[in-house]
Amino acid sequence: MSKIVVLGAGESGAGTAVLAKKEGFEVFVSDLSNISDKYKKILDDHQIAWEEGHHTEKRILTADEVIKSPGIPETAPMIQKIKQRGIGIISEIEFAGRYTDSKMICITGSNGKTTTTSLIYHIFKNAGYDVGLAGNIGNSLALQVAEDPHAYYVIELSSFQLDNMYDFRANIAILLNITPDHLDRYDFKMQNYVDAKMRIIRNQTPQDAFIYWNDDPIIKKELEKYDIQAIQYPFSELKEKGSIGYIEAGQYTIEQPEPFNMEQEALSLTGKHNIYNSLAAGIATNIAGIKKDVIRQSLSDFPGVEHRLEKVCTVRGVQYVNDSKATNVDACWYALESMKTKTILIIGGKDKGNDYDPIKPLVKEKCAGLVYLGADNQKLHDNFDGLGIPVRDTHSMKECVEACYEMAEPGMTVLLSPCCASFDLFKNMEDRGEQFKTLVRNL
Repeated sequence: MSKIVVLGAGESGAGTAVLAKKEGFEVFVSDLSNISDKYKKILDDHQIAWEEGHHTEKRILTADEVIKSPGIPETAPMIQKIKQRGIGIISEIEFAGRYTDSKMICITGSNGKTTTTSLIYHIFKNAGYDVGLAGNIGNSLALQVAEDPHAYYVIELSSFQLDNMYDFRANIAILLNITPDHLDRYDFKMQNYVDAKMRIIRNQTPQDAFIYWNDDPIIKKELEKYDIQAIQYPFSELKEKGSIGYIEAGQYTIEQPEPFNMEQEALSLTGKHNIYNSLAAGIATNIAGIKKDVIRQSLSDFPGVEHRLEKVCTVRGVQYVNDSKATNVDACWYALESMKTKTILIIGGKDKGNDYDPIKPLVKEKCAGLVYLGADNQKLHDNFDGLGIPVRDTHSMKECVEACYEMAEPGMTVLLSPCCASFDLFKNMEDRGEQFKTLVRNL
């Protein structure tokens, strides 16, 4: 019996372990952190051995293959020891893909992944398709393949997940954009991060589809390096040579594979960035054969994604908006670009090698104040204090919301769009957003 070791026992790891057990492997799960009760129960119910708080090398280094959580960096000591032994390391998505023939609709990009993935899933569900939601959102793909299989899966893929995917194939691959992000995980080399994103088209065949943003300079440059087998479906904000999806004269238009159009004003998602997300989703569901009236209705009634430009409430004439998912500079740029009022911007967290220069002109134009929220805000002071905008320095969400309440005037917007990861002060991005919403609603 071959032995599988799973490193990390979160949603991805627990699901992987269940699938591995079902497929007849000897399975051992190891997590350096504490495992939540939810996942302990899953492992115990399936009689899977696990450990928490440490790694037992003797048990791990006898594996035939290791499946690691995407959150574990390649530089982790245990990963280095596994590599030295010549043991293969793959991702949950790679492993799950071996045991299903379902159609895979895969979405990646530096920004817009969650919104686009959720929108495509929304359209598939409205069309009555048998579809699962997986990857960075939804339930573990491996667990669904093991216990709740679907004919289609809509999968949000991070660069970390793509890093350890080799034979997996996306039937429909979507690449939304590539801008600097997670550079701390890629030796601060942009090309390493770009290479990870481009793995979305790996193994595609002439029967597959590749949807991408035609205006992205990095994507356009990278495509010259690849012999792309899939049918290409580029989209752009405006009609351009080669784009089959675009906005023209207020019309949302898709030319292929089936002509489709609707009024731009009827789209439920607003803002320039969401035009791209809506175009990508419309093209993907068009390719999947979903009826035009279902696509049109679904693009009109999609409720949006939590923690992405989520309107929380209005207090004293001030609108509070939760954009905690904006964990890089480009995401914050799009959020600021969509603001129609003067804005108090909340920014800060665990810096990932950010270059803040691209948002400085928008900050100067749109912001009436800046509230720094982080364990260490020095880099923010260095970058933004010279703009002449009032700033406040805070180190907890309570301090932050109090500062915003004092600074904001009626008619303004308070925008949490941090540019940074959340792990310096919060459990994760969701925790940051939830704390913000709770404190704002209690004002």
